[in-house]
Parts: sequence; C-alpha cells; structure tokens
Amino acid sequence: MYAVVGCSECSNLWLIEGRSETTQCPRCGSRKAYEKRKKFVETDDVDHAREVRASMLANRQGQGEAFAELDSFADLEDDVADGVVDDDEYLTESGLDVDEIAAAGDRDPRGPTRSGSKKEIVERALADLDRPTEDEIVDYADAHGVPADYARNALEKLVRRGEASESRGRYRRL
Repeated sequence: MYAVVGCSECSNLWLIEGRSETTQCPRCGSRKAYEKRKKFVETDDVDHAREVRASMLANRQGQGEAFAELDSFADLEDDVADGVVDDDEYLTESGLDVDEIAAAGDRDPRGPTRSGSKKEIVERALADLDRPTEDEIVDYADAHGVPADYARNALEKLVRRGEASESRGRYRRL
C-alpha cells in the first residue's frame, strides 16, 4: 500500500509505503500519527502514487497543463532504459580506444611485483621466511615494492603491538 500524504506544518508532499503508527515529514521533521496525516490517495500501485504526487506538485507551480502532456512514469522509465548508451559505445564515440582502456584497468598501478598493502607484505615476509632477520624482511619487502624504511617501521610496530617477536635478531609472527 502506498499513500501520498501531506504535512500540515510545511505543506510538503511525499510517498509512504505501508502503514506505520507515526510518520515524520522529511522536510520539517514534524511527527504525527499516520491516521492524522492528510492522505490524498491510497493505492497499491507505486507508479500511480508517484503520478498523483507529481501532478499535485505541478499544479502548485502552475504547470498542471504541461504535466498533463507528459507520458506516465512507467513510459518515461522505459524510454530512458532504451536510450542508454553503453560504455564501449560512449568511449569509442569520444575517440578513445576501448581495448587500451580495458588493458589499463587490468594493470596494477603499484607495479607488477607488489600484491597487497605494504603492511600485508611485511606480515607475509614474517610468515613466508623461516625466522628471518631484519635485513631479510627488508629485502623481501623491497623485492615486493615496499620501501626499506617503511618495512623497518612496520616491523618495529608489529613487535611493539605484540603481533611479532624478536629474539637474538630473528623475528617470528605471533
């Protein structure tokens, strides 16, 4: 069930789906019992409710005749769906190479050797390497596109948080 209701405080019109005990005006925020709201139409068809609200708004602005000349919401929606240009057609008509754009989208902007965030790569170094030293972790991270200073700082933070431990220059994940 859909209803076109109005606010007695600010004259706003809106649609309500279903029946709740109270309703709140989306414009001014006044709250009233559903039964006390002015209902202009109650219908099971959402498109009909939209049409009534739109007609009322057009009449308020003196555009009732212009609104009457328009097609229904359902017809307008069908017209829009049929007239949509797909991405490939739009790009081609804009003078762009669709295949080149698709290839650029597939490339990783961080480079071919890095997969995951910098922190994840440092954590992966701890998991993949057997009791590595700091230099081994930094080398692993560097090979995966992570700067050495970031790898050292991340390793220090992991130890400080208790997510990794260091003993005699060797690290392990906890």
